[in-house]
Amino acid sequence: MRSNIILLLVMAAYFTVADIGYGIWSHLYFGAVEPIGTAAIGLLVILSLFIAFYLYSGMRRSAELPEDRLDGDIADESGEVGFFSPWSWWPLMLGLSSAVAFASLAVGWWLTFIALPFAVVAVVGFVFEYSRGAHAH
Repeated sequence: MRSNIILLLVMAAYFTVADIGYGIWSHLYFGAVEPIGTAAIGLLVILSLFIAFYLYSGMRRSAELPEDRLDGDIADESGEVGFFSPWSWWPLMLGLSSAVAFASLAVGWWLTFIALPFAVVAVVGFVFEYSRGAHAH
């Protein structure tokens, strides 16, 4: 976690310099500071600092991770990653309905009303996949 915190602090410093440079550049080029880009880059600074603080506070409360030790090995972090359903079709349906919903930003809002019921059905099917049928627990 320590390396992630350092990386995020370096990113926050870079975004701070970039925000100041962007503000100066937009003032010289346009005659006024461009507010949207300056605010967006400034929010990147805040976001990087928030995540770094969260990781720092979590690091103080937890044990040392294998990647933080100098003698740590890749095998030290091995273990169960999660449970995956290789035969499930619900992620495909959820992805397609999400793609149609995002396409509605370009095509028209009416397409959202078509994608939304499919997304709801896909989420419900994905969540309750192991609650019914042959794979019920």
